[in-house]
Formats: sequence, structure tokens, C-alpha cells
Amino acid sequence: MDFTLTEEQQSFMRTVEEFAREHVWPGALERDQEARFDWDVWRKLADVGMLGLPVPEEYGGSGADCVTTGLGLEALSYGGGDAGLNLSLGAHLTIGCMPIVLHGTEEQKRTWLPRMTSGEVIGAFAITEPEAGSDTAGMKSVARREGDTWVLNGTKTFITNGSLAEVVTVVARTDPDAAAGAAFSAFLVRTDSPGFAVSRDIKKMGNKSSPTSELSFDHVEIPAENMLGEEGTALWKVGFECFAWERTVMIASGIGGMRRGLEQSVQYSKDREAFGKPIARFGQIQHKLAQMRIALECATLLQRQAAWKKDQGLDHELEASMAKAFIGDATVTNALEAIQIHGGWGYTAEFHVERGLRDAKLAALGGGTTEIQEMIIARKLLGG
Repeated sequence: MDFTLTEEQQSFMRTVEEFAREHVWPGALERDQEARFDWDVWRKLADVGMLGLPVPEEYGGSGADCVTTGLGLEALSYGGGDAGLNLSLGAHLTIGCMPIVLHGTEEQKRTWLPRMTSGEVIGAFAITEPEAGSDTAGMKSVARREGDTWVLNGTKTFITNGSLAEVVTVVARTDPDAAAGAAFSAFLVRTDSPGFAVSRDIKKMGNKSSPTSELSFDHVEIPAENMLGEEGTALWKVGFECFAWERTVMIASGIGGMRRGLEQSVQYSKDREAFGKPIARFGQIQHKLAQMRIALECATLLQRQAAWKKDQGLDHELEASMAKAFIGDATVTNALEAIQIHGGWGYTAEFHVERGLRDAKLAALGGGTTEIQEMIIARKLLGG
């Protein structure tokens, strides 16, 4: 198994990193402090083709595979240092665009994908509810068929891009009597539909430049042709594919953050002197840097292995869960070590590493908690 990047992939990463340093890094701290999404930066991402990386070329995208899409997110995170932007982009690509790419009708694809890749429209995916997170079968949102329309009622929460999106893929129960695997369907819901509302934006610990919202649906009428995929397939097909993309590709943003934190820590340890010499010459600091580097390498290999297997059409559920579980912990551990190496300055906003810690924690929560990933891993081990 060869994970050597092609010259084209390496060139792509360098280009994204340079773009991020020039257009994303300036103002990243201010956007975090103000919890502000920046439309100008988003449009610049569209100009360089980042908003349609895995989308087929015929719909305005680049047709990139999972590995390359992950490399783009990693490079943007490393060079730009704006985890919120990466969160919005990752969600837009993996659970905004890809459900339509994989399960949309030709009309749905033509309607939405060109506008999503151009930056005109942001996508979102709504499955989590106030009382149903990891337990997706516990969702209470209901869509009832009335002639040629479905009437949707319910509440969704923790929706990335929820207050920005023009179209949201919403999962709701459509068969009250069916088992969970056949009870839920997915719909493309326009956010200008009567009865749709952004109830509130949720204040977060990190990733602040990406809005996270609670959405409400009060008798929202959805044309029957807006169902995404076949009726009753939202969990085992549409949702499964979304989580696969999220866990194999979107998690690469965390690797970029780990790379940046390690680089900052190495440089600081060389510059900062204590007891008459750079702290890089102390064994304890060297140990921390070495462990950070080991964790980064493990995270990179796990993520790229999962993405590669997905690209090959191989079973990758185990690898995706291992990658997400490991990176969810490793990003936090490395961020804590970066703060410790920076000492008192690490606790301030001036060196950015405290922001790295606040941003890192989300990797262990979103898209299926670490505990859920461990359950999947254990189930595979036990033959379930």
C-alpha cells in the first residue's frame, strides 16, 4: 500500500497553503473573537475551486477523490488557522454537496450543485435533534405525506451552516410503524420555505467563525420531488454515506491544525530562552515535541488509509472510525502540549495556541462521538 502523494497532489497542497496564508490567516483571530463568518473569504474559496472539490466536473466541481479532498482541507487548516472556516467548508462539501451528488436526481443535481460550487449557495445537513444525537433512531421530526407534498414538523440542532444555508438536507420520520432502518427519509428543504426558521445560533467554545444553529420546521410543505434518495433510506444509505465522507475526509482539518501547532511549538522552543539557553535544549520539551510528532504521523496515516480505502471502494468503516477516534483525542492532546510549551503565553490569545485547543475538542464530538466510534470498532472486532 503506497501512500506517497503524487506530484499533482503535492502541488495542490502547496497552492492551498499559500492561498490560506495570504487570504485566510489574516483576520483569523479577529473572526474567532467576533464569532464572525466571512463571506469575502468564502467567495475567495469559490474562486480557487475549493467549494466543489469532490463534486463531478459536469456540475461545476473538480471531481477530486477522498484523499485529495482531505489534502485540501488539511492544507487550508494548516495555512489558514481558521478552524471555523474549515468546519463550514468541510460540512458544505461532505454533508452538504455529497448527499446530492450520491443520491440526488439529475434535476436536483442541476438545480443545486452548480450554485453550491460557485459559492452562491451553502449546504447543510440536519439530522441531530435536542433529544437525539448519537441515537439517530430517536429522532422525533416527522414528515407526513399529503398528496404531492410532504408536511414537515420538528426541530434540529447543532446544524453547521444552518443560518447560512439556502438548502438543507433534513432527515425525518416518514413511517411511524417501520423499524428504524426503514422509518426515515431525507428531503432537500429550501430555507425560504414558509414555516422554516432559524430558532437561534448556538454559542460555542471553539470553531467560532462557523455558525451552528437550531432549526425549526412548522408545517413546512416539501414537494414530493424534493425527497433525496428513496423513501425509508435516510439512515442506512443517505446518512451512512454522509458520515463516511465526514469521518474519512472532514477529519483531515484536524491534521492541519496539529501540523500548525507542532510547527509553532518547535519555533517557540527555539526562540524562548530559560536559564540561559533555548528551552528546546531541555529534555522535557524535546519529549513533548517528539510525542506531538508521533501523534501527527499516526493521525495522518490513519486518515489517509481510511480515505484511500473509500476511494478504492473497499470496506472502510473500521478504518474511518479508528481515524476519527484517534484524531479526536490526539488533536486535544497536542493542543494541550503546545500550550504547555508556550508557558504563560500559551494561555493568551497572542500566540494562537489557546485557540487551537478550543477548536480541537470538536473533533471528538461532531459526526459521531469518540464513544460511538469505539462502539463501531468493538462491533467489528466481535463480529457484529
